[in-house]
Amino acid sequence: MRILVTGAASGVGRATAALLQVRGHDVIASARNRSALDDLEVSDRLSLDVTDAASVDEVRRKLGWLDALVNNAAISFRGPIEHVEMQHVEQMFETNVFGPVRLIQAFVPAMRSRRSGVVVNISSVAGHVAQPLSGFYAATKHALEAISEALYVELAHFGVRVVVIEPGFIAPGMKDQAPAGEIGAYDELDVQLAEVARKMQGGARPGPELVAGAIADAIEDDEGPLRRRVGDDANLILSARSTLGDEEFEKAMRAVAGLSW
Repeated sequence: MRILVTGAASGVGRATAALLQVRGHDVIASARNRSALDDLEVSDRLSLDVTDAASVDEVRRKLGWLDALVNNAAISFRGPIEHVEMQHVEQMFETNVFGPVRLIQAFVPAMRSRRSGVVVNISSVAGHVAQPLSGFYAATKHALEAISEALYVELAHFGVRVVVIEPGFIAPGMKDQAPAGEIGAYDELDVQLAEVARKMQGGARPGPELVAGAIADAIEDDEGPLRRRVGDDANLILSARSTLGDEEFEKAMRAVAGLSW
């Protein structure tokens, strides 16, 4: 299969591109910085800025068609809702939501015409559960979940599949971002969340290869479901979210995280 992977410079994107190539697929890895892909063993490497319509259009003209599109590129800034600067909110939505939409609108028409293809959108546990000080990032993943769900029904009629991958906390995970604004009155919450993250990082967090395997399996499985959870913590958190009421879920998560905020 001819597969484009966005955000392939590191983490999940890089692991996914490498695994799909090993499995015998024709993989085009892309990243904003093309040189970051130089040592990646894939069929082709392209510069792609998912926030730039001209860049997306240039890649579409070069590739023409795809069997599968993996929308992985994403960024994250943290901070309390009242303080995160709008430029950072806009950057997250441009990359995490509008970026995948640009790629979908660029390559899905050819898939629909051929009545075959796969769109894989990389979401997160955050697509269902919003962590404090990460509300806007979670909002982008909630949006991607909604878009994927609608797209799933729209494209099934034409034989095109849509898959949403929902990882838990993966090591090394997304590159840490500095606070996107003041923490101020939320300093104690920030300290407590940092301690939660420290404890998690000290444990046996699965690596990006686990997510890569789920993505590759989803692409190759013609009968798979819309959503695929990845990681024991994803299963635990999302199962709790779907069965508990809001107050019960909050209480359970506070107990697990040890938050006194």
